[in-house]
Amino acid sequence: MSGIAFVHPSDKIPTSEAGSPVGQSRWASPRELARLIKERAAAAGFEKVGIVPAHALDREFDQLGEWLRRGYQGEMKWMARDPEMRTDPRKLFPAARSVIVVAKNYYTPALHESDDETGKVSRYAWGDDYHDVVGTRLRSLLSWIKEIIPGAEGKVCVDIQPMMDKAWAVRAGLGWLGKHTNVITTEYGSWVFIGELLLNFELEYDTQPIEDHCGSCTLCIDACPTGAIVEPYVLDSNKCISYATIELRADEIPAEVKENLDGWLYGCDICQDVCPWNRFAQVTDETRFQPRAGNANAELSEVLELTPETYAERFRSSAMKRAKLAGLQRNARALLEVAQTKANSGRV
Repeated sequence: MSGIAFVHPSDKIPTSEAGSPVGQSRWASPRELARLIKERAAAAGFEKVGIVPAHALDREFDQLGEWLRRGYQGEMKWMARDPEMRTDPRKLFPAARSVIVVAKNYYTPALHESDDETGKVSRYAWGDDYHDVVGTRLRSLLSWIKEIIPGAEGKVCVDIQPMMDKAWAVRAGLGWLGKHTNVITTEYGSWVFIGELLLNFELEYDTQPIEDHCGSCTLCIDACPTGAIVEPYVLDSNKCISYATIELRADEIPAEVKENLDGWLYGCDICQDVCPWNRFAQVTDETRFQPRAGNANAELSEVLELTPETYAERFRSSAMKRAKLAGLQRNARALLEVAQTKANSGRV
């Protein structure tokens, strides 16, 4: 049997006498399997894929601890829960031996409108919920792996699970961590979603991380209207517009953030919009990431008129449901109040 005959689902990769999948296969080497999995991931629509061992993120564990000690997580109490699980995939999936890390380009070239009656929405939420899109593709990849590799098991992770997605993307060589704390790729800028697939067998691993190409650039730091990027590579969520408009559950947005919302109803892309690497952005081939009607720019009056029923219908398959109805309407009121204050003071 040839080295690639097992790619077809009907051709099972035999296990060793001990029953161990792939790692001791008579026909498939870890290198060959890694190559085939990467090819399949690319065929599933992922623009970038890397494979690394499922080891603990020791350095990131220390960095997370310091970030939490500073209180930069704001009200996201879940960030402080079980940091060992967040930094060691074997705590999440004890059988984990390998981590497949993928990136999916989501860039669409639509433009934001800028007026006092509409609210801007972060680009990542313009189309269908990325958890569903990326998760479906990863589950399909896992099903294929299970078909060709007896004994293979895995776990799909797309942001919801306690995985440090950005750290894994950097470790797998998909990109580097920008000073704005987003992963930057040379081909697609920072407009990528990240997901992981934990597998219970070993593969050949990618060992060369991408060099940090931010250099002396501080455009993202300088552009942030609230000073949320308190130092390169460190974000204080308490000052972040995205955090305030998505994760914060308070009845009111803090005054220092509210007065600098700059028209953002849900999320904020300022630090990414100014990044020079995003000049290389390419339009996504995923139709489900194309802007839904009214999602790139939302009429504030329409948001305020939403009922629980119309809200559920409009955002059923959208990442914008993360803010919940109360959060979106709070944000809309804040934008209208800021606009009214500016009008009363004669500011434009």
